[in-house]
Amino acid sequence: MSTEDTGAARSPELAEELRISIARLSRRLRTLRPEASEGGTGSPLPLTQFAALAAIERHGSMTPRELADHEKVQPPSMTRVIGHLEDQGLVVRSPHPTDGRQVVLQATERGCALLAAERRRKEAWLSRRLGELTEDEREILARAAPVIDKLSRS
Repeated sequence: MSTEDTGAARSPELAEELRISIARLSRRLRTLRPEASEGGTGSPLPLTQFAALAAIERHGSMTPRELADHEKVQPPSMTRVIGHLEDQGLVVRSPHPTDGRQVVLQATERGCALLAAERRRKEAWLSRRLGELTEDEREILARAAPVIDKLSRS
């Protein structure tokens, strides 16, 4: 059996291992949610709201429809998410620069600070875990990270 055949035969096993490992890591990172007193919102921001806020910040600004499409939800559902984010002072609506019928959403300074704190918390946890690995294991992960990113974008 050639190396290529061996790789193809291993694909289902690898797919299962990756799915389980990535799901566990993702679940573990989600448990690093801020406590109710952090962020000043009175309760942790639900994951759907965090995801929407992060998308707005990452893209600079988005229309509500672009955000709904990006997050793969129906516009009425996104309208509720946007309303909650606005109520908490995490996003603002501005007139669309070329279409007076639309608005664009932008993350506020408070929204950006909340996301930055969330990222710092998760990256600190990951850094501690990476420090527990061998140099070889960290090198393997460094080489695998772009490949995993490529998979996530397909």
